[in-house]
Amino acid sequence: MPTIARLHYEGGGDWYANPSSLPNLLSAIDAGTDLRVSRRPAEVRPSDPDLGDHPFLYMTGHGNVRFSELDLERLRSYLETGGFLHIDDNYGMDLSARREIARLFPEKELVEVPLDHPIYQIVFPFPDGLPKVHEHDGKPARGYGIFVDGRLALFYSYESDLGDGWEDPNVHADPPEVREASLRMGVNLFTYALSSGSPD
Repeated sequence: MPTIARLHYEGGGDWYANPSSLPNLLSAIDAGTDLRVSRRPAEVRPSDPDLGDHPFLYMTGHGNVRFSELDLERLRSYLETGGFLHIDDNYGMDLSARREIARLFPEKELVEVPLDHPIYQIVFPFPDGLPKVHEHDGKPARGYGIFVDGRLALFYSYESDLGDGWEDPNVHADPPEVREASLRMGVNLFTYALSSGSPD
């Protein structure tokens, strides 16, 4: 059964942040859709041979991200053959995340995903875009993406902090409605990833 694979990257950032987030999101996917998923998330490195077995990669953290040339080659191939990568800025990784996205697709621009895109409506409606979970710099939550042959292959959630909203309720003490909104947005992302194509 499909699951979410947490991406283990180099560079010093805490790729392992928010340990309760993915099991909770998988439970929400199981409860809110007809998809059959494993409740246990996986963990992969970009160079792992089984990278293509996972239709949904999740990457988060607070610090620096750095991909090797091999990492970039494998990730690009994965995304070009139907894979999906969600990068969730947990605050503090924005500069390095944007730098590595530019290295991954130097010929493409990281663009804001339009509000009429399926990620904002495929299961739950988000007419105003990403929910704002934590304030951080007080900027509005924004969803950016890289499109490959018209398909959203990489989604970058900025100033939203979805992963914090997915954590156990006692971790951040987010209001129930904020936590529910973040989980619903995660359900949308996973559902879109599985419906838009999977790796060969």
